[in-house]
Amino acid sequence: MTRPVPTRTLLTGTALVAALALTSCAGPPTAGPSGSPTRIVLADAQPLGGYDPVDGYGELGVSPVFEGLLRPESTGDDRLPELVPALAAAPPEPNGDSTVWDVELRTDVVFSDGSALDADDVVATYSAVLDPATASEVAASYSMIESVTATGDHSVRFTLHHPYYAFPARMSLGITPEEEITPGPAADSERNRRPVGTGPYVLAELDAEQAVFEANPHYHGTAPQVTELVTLYLPDDNTRAQRMRAGGVDGTVLPPTTAATFAGADGVDVLSVRTADWRGLSLPAENAFASDGAARLAMNLAVDRDGIIEHVLAGHGRPAHTPVAEVYGEAHEPEAVFDHDPDEAARLLDGAGWREGPDGIRERDGDRAAFTLYYLASDSLRRDLATAFAAEMLPLGIEVDVRGGTWDDMGSHTADAAILLGGGDKPYDLDTQVYATLHTREEGTPTFENPGDLAVPGVDEALEDARRSPDAAERAELYREVQRAYVEHPTYVFLAFADHTYVSAENDWDSGPLVLEPHAHGVSWGPWWNLAGWRR
Repeated sequence: MTRPVPTRTLLTGTALVAALALTSCAGPPTAGPSGSPTRIVLADAQPLGGYDPVDGYGELGVSPVFEGLLRPESTGDDRLPELVPALAAAPPEPNGDSTVWDVELRTDVVFSDGSALDADDVVATYSAVLDPATASEVAASYSMIESVTATGDHSVRFTLHHPYYAFPARMSLGITPEEEITPGPAADSERNRRPVGTGPYVLAELDAEQAVFEANPHYHGTAPQVTELVTLYLPDDNTRAQRMRAGGVDGTVLPPTTAATFAGADGVDVLSVRTADWRGLSLPAENAFASDGAARLAMNLAVDRDGIIEHVLAGHGRPAHTPVAEVYGEAHEPEAVFDHDPDEAARLLDGAGWREGPDGIRERDGDRAAFTLYYLASDSLRRDLATAFAAEMLPLGIEVDVRGGTWDDMGSHTADAAILLGGGDKPYDLDTQVYATLHTREEGTPTFENPGDLAVPGVDEALEDARRSPDAAERAELYREVQRAYVEHPTYVFLAFADHTYVSAENDWDSGPLVLEPHAHGVSWGPWWNLAGWRR
């Protein structure tokens, strides 16, 4: 589930002119006998800084600076990647009911500061995430952990509060040295600006406009052939597109309709990467219309998902009826879909007593078929999806007031307004995709996990049973049961699984396979997700 972007603490100093000067020679030269660096310059929409793994940076094992116990190994973006050992010496070993997980660490790894990796570093990193004083943005994702202990210099034990077969999906968290763990909120930590990890790169320079990463001389793996990565902060979509057209950067992330304008351009590749990133809207429990189950079902029947994908996503996506994408194989229920049937939607509303009022908007007992839909004002794709949804509801007599806002704005309206959300932030196991989205809210549940707090009969129990079951076939059937129950009693309107679109300068690198992406996107993903593995 989408959460607010962690607060970024930035250095000040170098003016934008420095970044412009740097991009003027962005084309990466081939490394020669002198050892001159091979450089890639990328333009991103996300602010720079915020490089603290305790606050979730590099949480999925994809980062130039950090590694986790496990990392994703991909053979293509049309399937789930395998989670394989990174800092672990071998796959984690669970006990019989998956409440205890033992991990042996590699003994040949040192951090970028030259200190050796040991079990205390793993214990300190995970403990910091769980510490309430740290206020980690990702703490709720690790709430199943009861304790993390060192059972030897290079062995760690995770003891969980309950059986949890999907725990390996929580083992890609970036590890930082114990000495780097300092008291206080992670958002304020020096780790955001001076990260120390075991990954293939080190952060050499940082200011508000650019970050420069250089090859880590202490890296335990094969040295990267791309020896310098420069990331520029250019938040405006059009500015990034213009810089790409001018040849000032080697690649960027763009909304699908903007990326489509590069199709056929000389020297440029447009890449569309499959994801488990659903886009849709939560519905508010305290709104008379949206809280009506017949109204929610009607909206799901009325929305034209194929049309939204064609016109808003420029064809880069697939319809989403539930938060479970086809990539989950046997756990995906292909029959759990909503037919596009506006006529049936109208009949449902008529039967539930929602009749057309004088101004064309339906009413019942003095309540209007109307609600506010918030989207993140800085996100043009969410704006366009929200606008398209509202336009499709109006002919049915449903008034949707679309408003841009901040996360704080939206966080104060979860009960009385709909929110255009993105999900799939930890997609490499299905539990991480659906539990936070559909399970009834509990004490400590983050604000944007099932924000409307609408329940589906039987789903809580099935989700609990699925995360505890050691049997893969049983889990798959439980997840199919969840989807069948959901389409009978929908609590959201899921719209699409949105592909992520990137524009890259043509080059002669072998960049390897793409990876199925989470909700997070930007130049840490796309063709650059495994930049250290690029070869010529």
